[in-house]
Amino acid sequence: MSLRATARIAADADGGLPLLVSDGPLALRRTRASGPYTRVTVVGAMSAPLGGDRLAVETEVRDGARLLVDSAAATLALPGRGAEPAAYDVRIGVGEGAVLRWLPEQVVSVHGSDLRMRTVVELAATARLVLREEQILGRHGEPPGTLVTRLTVRRAGRPLLDQELAFGPGAPGGWDGGAVLGGHRATGQLLVVDPAFAEKPVRPRLIGEHAAVTPLAGPAALATAVAPDALAVRRLLDTALSELAPF
Repeated sequence: MSLRATARIAADADGGLPLLVSDGPLALRRTRASGPYTRVTVVGAMSAPLGGDRLAVETEVRDGARLLVDSAAATLALPGRGAEPAAYDVRIGVGEGAVLRWLPEQVVSVHGSDLRMRTVVELAATARLVLREEQILGRHGEPPGTLVTRLTVRRAGRPLLDQELAFGPGAPGGWDGGAVLGGHRATGQLLVVDPAFAEKPVRPRLIGEHAAVTPLAGPAALATAVAPDALAVRRLLDTALSELAPF
């Protein structure tokens, strides 16, 4: 039987969490944070998402709040009993003067799985955002499942980024070719949105043999990387994180 679960977070400027609601396999815990951030960790309470599951996380970072969201472990996309894909939706709103650091662990596309992930972010004009996504295509020694991810970000009501990635069986041809992954099985993206970039734009540059930082049409920058494994991708994105997001 498939699961339906929605976890919810709301953060206030005074550090409070007026809304922290776990649901099903999505267990939310307030954890200790260094610095000015309120920290919430997503703890997987059971194996999910399986094929057919419908999971969602809704997050509201209210005006002036500073929130860090991470996870205790990687998310494993697993096969279900039927052919229906799993869905994992993330919906985020970040208010005026607020800051969100969204830094979950990797999504691992297990052989035979089929997962569709959708992340939608609405930013106020003075909001700041750090958002990391990492995809690992198959466990050690196995081919990947099907993984489709889409990231849509709007700032002050205007489009900032709309990107879709597809990997594995059923994905458009060439996803594992030289123009995309080049035989690698780990990839990741780090998006940083900061109004300060309007005064000091980010310059495009390489941060590794298979990683680059690209400025976007707005006060934002996107780092992308491919690598042989999860550790190598994380190291590349951590380099970009330290350079782009000192806040």
